[in-house]
Amino acid sequence: MANAIVLVTLSGWVLNLAVSGGAQNPRLSAGEIAAIATPSASPSLSADKAIPTKADFVKPAGQHFGVSYPEAPFNKRDFATITRNAGAVPTLLEYFIKWTEDFRPVAATACYNQGALPVVAWEPWAGVDEGADQPKYALAKIAGGAHDAYIKRFATGVKAYKWPIVLRFAHEMNGAWFPWSERNSGNRPGEYVRAWQHVYKVFQQVGATNVIWVWSPNIIRPAPSVSLKGLYPGDAYVDWVGMVGYAVREKTAGAVFDPTLTKLRAFTKRPVLITETGAQPGPNQVMWTTDLFRWLKTRPDVLGFIWFEYNKAGQTQDWRFSRSPKTKAAFRDGVATSDFVPPVRP
Repeated sequence: MANAIVLVTLSGWVLNLAVSGGAQNPRLSAGEIAAIATPSASPSLSADKAIPTKADFVKPAGQHFGVSYPEAPFNKRDFATITRNAGAVPTLLEYFIKWTEDFRPVAATACYNQGALPVVAWEPWAGVDEGADQPKYALAKIAGGAHDAYIKRFATGVKAYKWPIVLRFAHEMNGAWFPWSERNSGNRPGEYVRAWQHVYKVFQQVGATNVIWVWSPNIIRPAPSVSLKGLYPGDAYVDWVGMVGYAVREKTAGAVFDPTLTKLRAFTKRPVLITETGAQPGPNQVMWTTDLFRWLKTRPDVLGFIWFEYNKAGQTQDWRFSRSPKTKAAFRDGVATSDFVPPVRP
């Protein structure tokens, strides 16, 4: 399994985030993968159901509880364990694809077959081993069409799949830890927006309209001087606004998310999805986990969250809500008292 380990400095704190390649090289047998889905198959529908559309998902009647974890989306055993620990089925399942990999229908189908909408973190780089500067994937090259053959192939695969997917393209662009930051790879101000708009237009030209587009910056804490508005492609190119934020020393969810939400609301009213979150182990973890669910109830413009259910392997923190009985109990209680959307049932 290919992991990307990104060192992020958060106002003097250090946080290592392990990002899984998800669909690649799962530690499961070929038979187990085949039991989830065949490589070319879309989810099986009941005889009386039609294929859902983007419109069926883009405005959910409630909030989502989602997860990302190592070997997502293929490791059904871990998904089942997370479901038992949470007391509910996650309705978003996030996995990662870099630009050396094609769209794989089997991965999206694995999400649907477990009751979750696929969330694809699509990363324009060759992976962490190549570093934070990767001129091959410079924003100007993306905007200028140098990667159009790959983008068209990926978009064509998404179109042929027909079922909706959530596409989180080039996330955390306001930080300095990925090659698509305007501070890396020879990139310049304004090029991120041009690259995003170009990729979006290629999908439209191909006819891949079954995509929910998520623009997902990091919270402003580690990059307070970077203008989010200057990186925003515009409402015409975005369906949901994502936000990545982890509790480090904070005691409340508002302390993590509200400063960034205030910035976002100055230029867009698009619904917000917390695309990665977790709470650092320590004296505030249970308190913060409990408060996340309270905070969500006060924010109807927030679609929900994706919890980063990763342990300490390859990073400095164990972000799992299941790491301790007290944190797990706080999470279960929060889920039980929340009005989350039901699982997808093909």
